[in-house]
Amino acid sequence: MNDDFDPNAAPGPDAGIFGLPFPRERCRLVLVPVPWDLTTSYRAGTAHGPGLVLQASSQLDLFDLELGKAYAQGYFLDPIPAELLARNEALRPAADRLRALDHGDPAAAEIVAEINAACEQMNAWVYAQAQAVLAEGKLLGLLGGDHSVPYSAIRAVSERHGGDFGVLHVDAHADLRVAYEGFVHSHASIMHNVMSAPWRPRRLVQVGIRDFCEQEYELIRGRPGEITTFFDRPLKSRMLRGEAFAAIADEIVAALPTKVYVSFDIDGLDPTLCPGTGTPVPGGLRFDEALELLAALHRGGKTIVGFDLNEVSGGGPPASWTSEWDGNVGARLLYKLCGWSMITNGLSPAP
Repeated sequence: MNDDFDPNAAPGPDAGIFGLPFPRERCRLVLVPVPWDLTTSYRAGTAHGPGLVLQASSQLDLFDLELGKAYAQGYFLDPIPAELLARNEALRPAADRLRALDHGDPAAAEIVAEINAACEQMNAWVYAQAQAVLAEGKLLGLLGGDHSVPYSAIRAVSERHGGDFGVLHVDAHADLRVAYEGFVHSHASIMHNVMSAPWRPRRLVQVGIRDFCEQEYELIRGRPGEITTFFDRPLKSRMLRGEAFAAIADEIVAALPTKVYVSFDIDGLDPTLCPGTGTPVPGGLRFDEALELLAALHRGGKTIVGFDLNEVSGGGPPASWTSEWDGNVGARLLYKLCGWSMITNGLSPAP
């Protein structure tokens, strides 16, 4: 795209995500950062995920045996919205205080109402950003933030494709709770909200799920035509008895329609890969298994119509980061999501 760009050289001081120098108008994929974590129920920090991933991404080598030169189509990360982050940080103390209050306390009700209103405003902002990216004919990626943030992006994608798509949801949690802790748009309620919407996708396929309540389990059992969940323990049991993960990945992908939106909560990975994430759970996918699952989408003839990556965190605000490991892993996973989006849409050849 830029004749003077050397992909083997160190990135320049003004380079964007992954050290790429391409201007937004020439990029085929736009990433929208959403620095928001008001509903995180265990520990905060994921609001700083976009910054952490951006910081780590410049250390990534662009050469990739799987993806070829997909990056040449251009990836652009929009500026991290300072106003949205400031709103999140201003309300974060109230969200933390809520957990020390009884649910019947009037102060608790006031906090819940204020945060629900703020989340509605965040959703409206995300929806506008997503619609604008899709109207430009570009592919959409979302970089959170907690897992509540992609709701309106999935809505925009659904409206674009008339609901004819499925969601591949990688996560430690089912995220099918109803207004968890009173928050209508809780990170623990994202897939309940998506699958309850009038614009819901044809199918939700979940992978890596290992932390869920009975209500969520009954919801999954009650909607077999719409929700398919590959729980982590049975999946690992199959592997321990000799089944290859590549074959299981093909089975997972076969449950999806042709068009796929990927919603990737990084805690779907083994927590040794994401120790700073908001709600880590033992178990999960190894990094190579996650990459095999993404490759299986191409192998299965699927088209990625959008994606999000959420819950990347250094364990708190930037001043307290003790390791860049989470950002490093997040940046590399994001790179694969971008690359496979290019390839499955026929914008870059599969090597």
